[in-house]
Amino acid sequence: MKKLLLLFALLFAVPVFSQNKNENEILETVDKAATFEGGISSFRNEFAKNFNINKVIGKGSFHTEITFIVERDGTISNIKATGENQSFNEQAIKAIKKISTKWSPAKVKGTEVRSRFRFPSTVNI
Repeated sequence: MKKLLLLFALLFAVPVFSQNKNENEILETVDKAATFEGGISSFRNEFAKNFNINKVIGKGSFHTEITFIVERDGTISNIKATGENQSFNEQAIKAIKKISTKWSPAKVKGTEVRSRFRFPSTVNI
């Protein structure tokens, strides 16, 4: 009888443990998007203030798309920049990392979740 109960306990424990995997899921669609204190304009201003244009190699118009994860605690992680000019991408990542203000995380059904944020940036040099 004890072995049978142990077997049932193990079988029903698997779905419980598998639900924890969803806590780390990065959501693209949410009920309420992540927000920066002061709004996106404030975020753009912080980004511009931290961006070192003197370290960008080349002249012309440069575009990058910066993506990062807004964590449940309002911090950001997994910062990536994709664009043609590598020095511009590097400076964009450094500028984002210097921003210390926390975000209000995204929510689904009232629960804070991890979400991806996309931030396109174009600069003419």
